[in-house]
Amino acid sequence: MIMRIFQVVTRPGKEAEFANFFYRTAIPLMRRTDGLVSILPGAARAESPREFSFVMVWRDLAALKAFAGEDYAAPHVDPAEEALVESRLIRHYDLVAE
Repeated sequence: MIMRIFQVVTRPGKEAEFANFFYRTAIPLMRRTDGLVSILPGAARAESPREFSFVMVWRDLAALKAFAGEDYAAPHVDPAEEALVESRLIRHYDLVAE
């Protein structure tokens, strides 16, 4: 399985608008995505009000590519979030079984 960590920093002043997108669009969309085994959405905190994240566990690389495309290392960006986000960071790891 593959762990994908996706973090965004909103543009200044866009925190509330992005939070609305995050809760109403992004989280429900991800929860319906085939091949996603687990998802942990992370909302902004007082000390980092512009930062949001997802920790996702994908069944395999094929499932991740079906969602994000062949260039899965690039962010999968919904057009509704484009004007709200200043920067994105994506990292992938092999999930370690306990």
